[in-house]
Amino acid sequence: MVLGSLLLLAVLLPGVHLKRNDASFQPPSDSERPSEAQIYRPVLQHSESIPPIGTYMLKNKLGKPCIKATVGVEYIITEKKMWYFSLDPSRVVTSGRCDDGEAVLSLTLPDNAASLLLYFKKEKSLFYVTKMMAHVSPLPVCKGCPNKTYQGLVDHEKLFKTADGRSFKCKSENLLLMSSQLQIKLVPVQMQAFTLSRGQYGKEIECWADFNKRVIPIIIGATVVGLILIAGLTYLFIKDRRRQGYDSL
Repeated sequence: MVLGSLLLLAVLLPGVHLKRNDASFQPPSDSERPSEAQIYRPVLQHSESIPPIGTYMLKNKLGKPCIKATVGVEYIITEKKMWYFSLDPSRVVTSGRCDDGEAVLSLTLPDNAASLLLYFKKEKSLFYVTKMMAHVSPLPVCKGCPNKTYQGLVDHEKLFKTADGRSFKCKSENLLLMSSQLQIKLVPVQMQAFTLSRGQYGKEIECWADFNKRVIPIIIGATVVGLILIAGLTYLFIKDRRRQGYDSL
């Protein structure tokens, strides 16, 4: 009865409107509105740190491992000063392809925020990395600075060359100049392509930097010991000659 009277009043008297008291018709507050999808963007750091190490594996069409890489990856950006960003293995998506004589390993962050591509080539009984490509699209380094993507490549090289069926290993850092503003540091690194027995690394081939670090101290130590022995023998020889001279008088 009351509702009918109100409807009649709204019809007869202009300017009178009925308003439904229902919470579902209230506009959502700012906190209730769905937020826009967040795009992942790397954050550059002022200081350098040891990059976390990840192990990445790629299989061929038959499901057999064809590339394995254990590596820590650091991006070094030159933008008025040096900036650093390390690849987080927990966020990396591994992809690529494996053919008989060529293979590609791609390490990519969400939203393609950063990537590192390694192109492998097999030549007779050797394999090596012939090309590397990298890019990173970080948050701007300063407030009001424009968004930038830093990218570069190293091409026509024979990096990490190793005999087929063996793995290249290097504890020393490998610093690669990708462009005037981008460098890639790999430390440490172990990798093998094409021939992987049960997905395990083959016999390790030591890089020259590690070999020099291990052998040079031995050479220096042996040289110092040799000089000490020579000095000692020379002293004894001179002392013995002098004693012989005194006896003749």
